[in-house]
Amino acid sequence: MESAIRNLKPIDARAQLVVSGGINRPPLERTDGVAALYEHARTIAKLLDFDLGEASVGGASDGNFVGALGVPVLDGLGIEGDGAHAAHEHIVVDGIPLRGALLAGLIASLWGEVRTVRGSGRLVLSQI
Repeated sequence: MESAIRNLKPIDARAQLVVSGGINRPPLERTDGVAALYEHARTIAKLLDFDLGEASVGGASDGNFVGALGVPVLDGLGIEGDGAHAAHEHIVVDGIPLRGALLAGLIASLWGEVRTVRGSGRLVLSQI
């Protein structure tokens, strides 16, 4: 694709086409490690009574660099919304506490232990 773009020629001889830059991020691929981390995050989401969906989309993040090192990366766990980088960009404010709890649970579980208190519906986070 990059070669095709770099070899484009203008139709009008009076015009000049200058292409600069290039692909600057490695792909963020779904590896076995990523799949396992996603299932772990999905389990925590279930404890919080919601389903954590999975999607593969275009675009890039700094997570691409970490993923290229073989480290499992989940991208897009932030607040739900729409219109990234557009004039109509917005977030779902009511989702902030739930996403915060998911991230806290995921971080704490990778750091130590996450368990539920029977009958309370609460997550208890404790460092091992």
